[in-house]
Amino acid sequence: MAALSQPQKSTYDVIVIGAGIQGSFTAYHLAQRHKDTLLLEQFLLPHSRGSSHGQSRIIRSAYPQEYYSRMMPDCFRLWQQLEAETGTTLYRQTGLVLLGPPGEPELEACRRSLGVDEVLDAAALAQRFPGFRLPAGQVAVVDSTAGVLFADRALRAVQEVFRRHGGTLRDGEKVLSIEPGATVTVTTTAGVYKAPRLVITAGAWTGAFVEQLGLRLPLQPLRIDVCYWRLKQPGSAGLGSVSPCFLTLGLSQAPHGIYGLPSIEYPGLMKVCHHHGSPTDPEKRDQAPSSAPRPDIAVLSSFISSYLPGLETQPAVMETCLYTNTPDEDFILDRHPKFSNIVIGAGFSGHGFKLAPVVGKLLCELSLGEEPSYNMAHFAITRFPGVLGAA
Repeated sequence: MAALSQPQKSTYDVIVIGAGIQGSFTAYHLAQRHKDTLLLEQFLLPHSRGSSHGQSRIIRSAYPQEYYSRMMPDCFRLWQQLEAETGTTLYRQTGLVLLGPPGEPELEACRRSLGVDEVLDAAALAQRFPGFRLPAGQVAVVDSTAGVLFADRALRAVQEVFRRHGGTLRDGEKVLSIEPGATVTVTTTAGVYKAPRLVITAGAWTGAFVEQLGLRLPLQPLRIDVCYWRLKQPGSAGLGSVSPCFLTLGLSQAPHGIYGLPSIEYPGLMKVCHHHGSPTDPEKRDQAPSSAPRPDIAVLSSFISSYLPGLETQPAVMETCLYTNTPDEDFILDRHPKFSNIVIGAGFSGHGFKLAPVVGKLLCELSLGEEPSYNMAHFAITRFPGVLGAA
């Protein structure tokens, strides 16, 4: 438990609520800017109740939206900086195969973002990556920069550097209330803290926090099945720990997309998941009955039969994770419309982990009243009508 090893005090330059990867990187940047920063986490660390746990996430340069692809060089640089600061390996380059119908707009946008001309047909893909079987009429694009981030290790690393720069991390403290004002007062189960600036990065709990601040944000927590599938022949060519990540775009049988990572977390098991889930209350996520129907498993089994014949068609291990989605699946990174010293980062919609170094930098800049490093139009709270007025 982090909190016991640090002296208790009540006044800070900035308070950050939520010590997932986004809040931790925000606190990291603030501490590097010599701001006395308090990072609060409601659960004892480490924990698996939110969206930042687990051993692996995909990192890629390819993005259909240019405003994300433009951030990725900065993200790669900052991840490498964190590796250097901690002497820890946080990234393994594996490449990424993007699969979809030819001419699919998002696939084409990804290809353009990479600046590559090569498009692989089924035969070319099978020759390059023998584990993949592409149905006739579909194509693939390769992002050679992509790979796997070691998520748990990354979260520990960024928190370590935050504390090394004088930051205070208090876990096991649930926030009970937030009182806005020129000085914001945050009351937790263990104390009362004050700061002229507050950043809220509370994941699936963000909606409840901002309601007490007069905002009703369209944030939908989703319970995601994280599935691991056994290799029929461990060590066979094309699959396993040396295979690339993959991502589908524009498949009619999986409109939300399917993604996969090589067998890094569990030897002999490949992580393949549907980028979708069922609405949930984050307080009750783990109470879902095991007998509840899981249509995503059927989607994944069908996909694996067609595209990854080297895998068994029923999952060997199933875990859960939380996504917090906005309607357009773009992030919310903005100041509160009424209280400009309160900044909100939310709605990372299952694709935010890789971008956390830049998200944290942007939330830091917003909190300090600076001009953000990137165009923030796509992340504004006001893009959603009717958000003000919740009591």
